[in-house]
Amino acid sequence: MDAKKALKDEYKRTLRRMGVYQIRNLTNEKLFVGSSLNLDGILNRHRFELKMGGHMILNLQEDWNEFESEKFAFETLEELFPREDPDYDYREDLECLEDLWLEKLEPFGRKGYNERKKTREGRLRMIAANRKLSVE
Repeated sequence: MDAKKALKDEYKRTLRRMGVYQIRNLTNEKLFVGSSLNLDGILNRHRFELKMGGHMILNLQEDWNEFESEKFAFETLEELFPREDPDYDYREDLECLEDLWLEKLEPFGRKGYNERKKTREGRLRMIAANRKLSVE
């Protein structure tokens, strides 16, 4: 194995800080809550997209443009620590933690930038409706 491949494999095995985060508007206290396997990476991505004016959450981008970057806090709500098993998949744990924080903080509508997640029943209805449309 060459040195470049070994370094790449080592990088992939290196765990980064993971957990649930929030972006908080200090002016109106609106929140965005998310989770990531790489907290530092996702927070840097949000900052970059907001600074460049191309964030996917339009309401958040509008408030960023109006209130300036100093009026926003990027905070870790809960960090998930690695297990001994190097092959463990943390995505389900992160989704569960994020759901708990979404339930607790309710960052929807006037209180935040998140959209409510569809229930299982709602997702099934959406799939059924899409299938029905594609058959017609």
